[in-house]
Amino acid sequence: MRRFEHYFIAVNKWALVLLLSAMAVIVFANVSLRYLTNFSITWAEEVARYLMVWMTFIGAGLALRTGGHVAIGNFQEMLDPGAQRVVRGLILCLLLAFFAIMIWMGKDYMDRMRFQVTPATRISFSYIYAAMPIGFALLIVHLLLIARSFVLENRFAEIAATAPVPAASGD
Repeated sequence: MRRFEHYFIAVNKWALVLLLSAMAVIVFANVSLRYLTNFSITWAEEVARYLMVWMTFIGAGLALRTGGHVAIGNFQEMLDPGAQRVVRGLILCLLLAFFAIMIWMGKDYMDRMRFQVTPATRISFSYIYAAMPIGFALLIVHLLLIARSFVLENRFAEIAATAPVPAASGD
């Protein structure tokens, strides 16, 4: 399971790096061309915006696993340790339910938008809106990977997933 988690996080991080790099190159090229040649890439702003949407949904899971999202802990801190675990378990269940609903709603919205196309690139909006169900599915995987430590110890995962993975034992 640790090996899966390591590779899952690494792939997730590299996807973000590639999306951000592509966005930076597109925006830089467009700004450079605009000021140097008075020519602008017609699709640059649109593609950069959609890359940002994808980065938001894909990156949400990494933020979740490290406790990077907004949380109100005052109520939880007033409770005894046993009640805190119950509250965290309830939070976990509510998050899983919310993420599942958002996958379903995102898939539905994606299906409804499949015949509409983006103005500049003329690609189907379903490719843009696919970020929502994919992002929430990734959130579920990230949440399940940290569920035990979150509920029992109120501990989030470490940010560094680039540490070497121990070799599998021959057992």
